[in-house]
Amino acid sequence: MSTTRPYPPGDRGPEPSGAPGASEQGTPTAGAPTGAAAPSVPSGTPGGTADTGGPLVRRLRLQGESGVVPLARDFTRQALYAWGWLPAVGADQRAAAEDVLLVVSELVTNACLHAEGPDELVLACDNKVIRLEVSDHGTGQPAPRTPHRAGRPGGHGMFIVQRLCLDWGVVRTTGRPGKTVWAELGGPG
Repeated sequence: MSTTRPYPPGDRGPEPSGAPGASEQGTPTAGAPTGAAAPSVPSGTPGGTADTGGPLVRRLRLQGESGVVPLARDFTRQALYAWGWLPAVGADQRAAAEDVLLVVSELVTNACLHAEGPDELVLACDNKVIRLEVSDHGTGQPAPRTPHRAGRPGGHGMFIVQRLCLDWGVVRTTGRPGKTVWAELGGPG
């Protein structure tokens, strides 16, 4: 598993089929309450009802909010329902959705414990992969605890992320302190 990626968060580069790896990311609706987010839709999608084949993107502003871990999980669960991952049809689909919720919890918790709290959660989903991004102002570098000791309490968040995800990494914010920790998980089925 890598911990860095040569391109910025939210852009996985071209898919093998030649389709773009990320859509234009939307921004929260003006006047939306703090902590609320408007779902982002690929450009050219009127009202978000048509499927353009590109990834769907949702953003949640977390900076200054309390109870950010359950807030992020609830937001992610709503996205999984909207994107058809939930309700789960079978055990594999249920496990995929639970893995996504667990990784969101771990990334947001790490930002709370080690990086002055998270700023934003971004979810991007296409037919094959869901990408989770948590941005913060921290300077630390997340890494799985080495050596991993199963009986030792705490410190297993990035080990869990590494085990559950197809890939994960860190992208530094240019010109200011902070980073985005991202993780990608395979879609159900």
